[in-house]
Amino acid sequence: MSEPKTDDTKGQDTGETAAPASSASNDETAPQPKAKKQPQKPKEPEREWTPELQQDLDRILSVGEECISEPELKSLLLAKGRGSSLGFNLYDGFEPSGRMHIAQGVFKAMNVNKCTFPESNGTFVFWVADWFALMNDKMGGNLEKIQVVGSYLIEVWKAAGMNLDHVVFKWASEEITHHADAYWPLMLDVARRFNITRIKKCCQIMGRMEGSLTSAQVLYPLMQCTDVFFLKADICQLGVDQRKVNMLAREYCDAARIKRKPVILSHHMLYGLKEGQEKMSKSDPDSAVFMEDSAEDVERKIMNAYCPNKEELTVAATTADADRDDEDAGKQSMHLKVDTLKNPCLDYIQNIIFSPPGSTFTAGDKTYTDFETVREAFLAGIITEDELKRGLIAELNRLLEPVRTHFATDENAKSLFDKVKQYKKESLDTTEKTIRKLDLVSLGKAPAASHVAFAPLPSANPTLQEAVDVIAQLRSDDSIAPKVLFLSDWTARVTNSCDADLKAISAYYTVLIASLTALDPDLMESVTVLYQSDAILADPSNYWISVINVGRHFMLNEVMGPDMKDSDGVGIVIGRLMMVADVMGLSPASVALVDSVDSLVEKQLITKFYENRLQGIPAPSVSLVLGPVMRLQPERESDAFKTENDEYFLLDDPKVHGKSKMKKAFCEPGNVGFCPPIAVACALTFGFNGSGDGEITVKRSEDNGGDVTYKNRADIESDFANGALHPGDLKAASTLIMVSTLDKLSSGIKSDGDVTKASKALKAYQKKAAKKTKK
Repeated sequence: MSEPKTDDTKGQDTGETAAPASSASNDETAPQPKAKKQPQKPKEPEREWTPELQQDLDRILSVGEECISEPELKSLLLAKGRGSSLGFNLYDGFEPSGRMHIAQGVFKAMNVNKCTFPESNGTFVFWVADWFALMNDKMGGNLEKIQVVGSYLIEVWKAAGMNLDHVVFKWASEEITHHADAYWPLMLDVARRFNITRIKKCCQIMGRMEGSLTSAQVLYPLMQCTDVFFLKADICQLGVDQRKVNMLAREYCDAARIKRKPVILSHHMLYGLKEGQEKMSKSDPDSAVFMEDSAEDVERKIMNAYCPNKEELTVAATTADADRDDEDAGKQSMHLKVDTLKNPCLDYIQNIIFSPPGSTFTAGDKTYTDFETVREAFLAGIITEDELKRGLIAELNRLLEPVRTHFATDENAKSLFDKVKQYKKESLDTTEKTIRKLDLVSLGKAPAASHVAFAPLPSANPTLQEAVDVIAQLRSDDSIAPKVLFLSDWTARVTNSCDADLKAISAYYTVLIASLTALDPDLMESVTVLYQSDAILADPSNYWISVINVGRHFMLNEVMGPDMKDSDGVGIVIGRLMMVADVMGLSPASVALVDSVDSLVEKQLITKFYENRLQGIPAPSVSLVLGPVMRLQPERESDAFKTENDEYFLLDDPKVHGKSKMKKAFCEPGNVGFCPPIAVACALTFGFNGSGDGEITVKRSEDNGGDVTYKNRADIESDFANGALHPGDLKAASTLIMVSTLDKLSSGIKSDGDVTKASKALKAYQKKAAKKTKK
């Protein structure tokens, strides 16, 4: 038997199964240049469906309790199966957690052999989820021990008869770390496509009720869905309990416009040995036969197993109702077919003993060649419970004996098994665990004890208000602490900012930084600008472990806050977890967020996590900051009622918009409570905190009192309130200041070629977004 492969699958053309990982299926990015027409290649002749292909189809179908869909599987085999130069990939994953029950061992080995039958052209890719075991603190969070357990499990399959000639083992810790720039953007793209309601429906894979989910538990199905495309899987060959997340992968194909969807081949979930157990449990040693069980263990467990011979009168709901939206996914059955008996002994006989072609089963003094005859004989009393169980014990021990022999005689296997047994005996480490997080200070990405301002998430048309707010955030700390402006470009993607258009997101931040430099050059000289993507990719494993640990600490409802609904995008939840991880990675002395409902939730999450989980680490002060209000009109009841004249934008034309918008600005005589011309002119002249040394000169004829110069806001408001300053004169002065400011912004943009390109890219995206809105 050949050694298991652990290198990348080679020669496996993925066709259109998955979007390119490097682009994260970004079908909504900015328009690409039109490619020159290439001469069309002659179409390959369609292959003929042969009896051998039909045998491959039947063999693969026998693995699953359900196939979605059989016509697609047939099409896949015709395109990539026997006789093709391409080949197809099947995928399943497992977390090395110490034990392997017989369903994962013998049952899986039989299924893999069927799927990779010689010359059928299939390769089975096992995703060894050691990284996930690490983040779940398996084996004390020791990756080396986890990988030893993974190697032990591979050795079990080898001994159980799995043909490893067409099997590849990919270790998540290596693959995700080495290809972080592909894996995580793909996960973000998956997440942005779904709302919380849909992800909650996947909670069955974690054995959780929808109302008891932690925030991390919405990450798991998103990552599992990502695995399908990252591993270029043509067929998802997992258990029925994974059905909903596999269907999520097919739905992602619709959203991302991926033509060929992965085929879902869901195998049966064996019952636990005790009454009422829907499936086996690794935490209950008597719920299943395990691959390392002795002959005595097998006999004890099977003789004590639940073994009814009377069918139930009432039938419980099955996963045949799996698409119902009104049932908690955590309560749904893990079985697709109606079973009125639920006898685990018969379940073992049907799905393990009779799985290989030509199998027989002996009970008492009679040998049976098919399962239905065994079942009927047992229900009729022809086979007694004792005879059924004794026959099953004999067959299970026959299957397990080669495994026992292998681990007793093979030195490598024996060494692995001894280590795993030792790990189980070791007491749990009660010492304080290392906190896994980014350390951007040590990595040289951020200064120590800094003051961090989080820039806004991108929009199609950046506003002057956004720039003013950022300056206020940066200046809100008057200490000598170094300042950092953090640009959350990956959060922008997962929350669908600018439709996750990468060019638009990048262009927004480029224009924003240039505008901040034009408005407050002295400030920006001392600011470190850090992109989130650069920070994450400096140490992606520790970053995402910290995100997941934040998610494990908070219940989903806490992260959603009071205003989010299940119909909202799950990406918002991911973004909030990422912000806490961002702050941890920056190790700042203080953090400034723009004052909003969302920021209040984020502030509470940061504060609580430091208080409850990071007691040994100095917590930053977190403040909510707003710059001077730059709005030109009273607040609207809804964003739908806003017009372009409601505020200034960073890309406004100085001559056109500088005058026209101020002319239309709200300016009620005597009203200093809300007077946009005063607010805008004073902010741009006296500084955003009102401490500047500038002057505002209002030009008037001698008949109207002559010119007047103001050196502070209070004097302007006093004259406007008592009628000494006319709205028309005030607007004229404010217009000059605004035109000058827009000129400054425009010059800053035009003086840099990259910023000019960015402004054009944003304008192109604005047009694209406007067309999309009209459709």
